[in-house]
Amino acid sequence: MTPIQLPLSVRLRDDATFANFYPGANAAALGYVERLCEADAGWTESLIYLWGGEGVGRSHLLQAACIRFEQRDEQAIYLPMDELVHYGPEVFDNLEQCELVCLDGLDALAGRQEWEEGLFHLFNRLRDAGRKLLLSANKSPRELGIKLPDLKSRLTLALVFQLHGLSDEDKLRALQLRASRRGLHLTDEVGRFILTRGPRSMNLLFDLLDILDQASLQAQRKLTIPFLKEIFGW
Repeated sequence: MTPIQLPLSVRLRDDATFANFYPGANAAALGYVERLCEADAGWTESLIYLWGGEGVGRSHLLQAACIRFEQRDEQAIYLPMDELVHYGPEVFDNLEQCELVCLDGLDALAGRQEWEEGLFHLFNRLRDAGRKLLLSANKSPRELGIKLPDLKSRLTLALVFQLHGLSDEDKLRALQLRASRRGLHLTDEVGRFILTRGPRSMNLLFDLLDILDQASLQAQRKLTIPFLKEIFGW
């Protein structure tokens, strides 16, 4: 197998796993993406398109799928298109060697003729090779602004899921899930204190949790409201 050469190093986040994903209203999408990762998934289950705004978990699910394949020693690749769009569609060359291809941020390619043609041909190669394709964008396929009719037609074959942001209660449960997997106990009271003082974005909330994890470990203290006030100055 010819090694796949990329113009930059794309690393998966260690915490981007299915076990770390709190679905909230996105349970169906999570279930189908996990199904895509199973060995006996058919082609109709092997082409999934996720869309939604920032912080709804699109990148997390794509990376979690890659990690699941890598755990089985199967080749998978995650490509954040907003970082790669300046290189050229040659980054799609030979990707049919992978069992799974995850393309994150298709909106970066919409309206770019060479990229749309390259993606169309990649679709065909992956289908012919029986591979799996997981896509994400900030808009639905119909609203994405794809100009190439053949590519539009390919996108209609995908299972499409809109990912929704978490409610405040779901954000609390997501923080508690992530904390518990770090060996931290986050009470409802402390979690709600974080939600009232901290940012709205789940990515930024998880960043706060990273800070608390390190601070708690160094100070050998539990997560309490006085401790949070001391760390963040709230």
